[in-house]
Amino acid sequence: MNLLFIGRLGTGEILLIVLVILLLFGGRKLPELMRGLGRGVKEFKDAVEKPLDDDKDKDDNSAKKD
Repeated sequence: MNLLFIGRLGTGEILLIVLVILLLFGGRKLPELMRGLGRGVKEFKDAVEKPLDDDKDKDDNSAKKD
């Protein structure tokens, strides 16, 4: 995924986005949200890599049987 608009964000825009996020969620809730986001990304990566690992295991098992 290529996010082209990120290259055009300046310091002022980034600070404004951070300020809006802080106002919406508050300082106490923000670490919890980031932790949840990190877990979600990790689970997504694991789910993407899992089928690849399963395919390798199937190939290894079929090679051993021959």
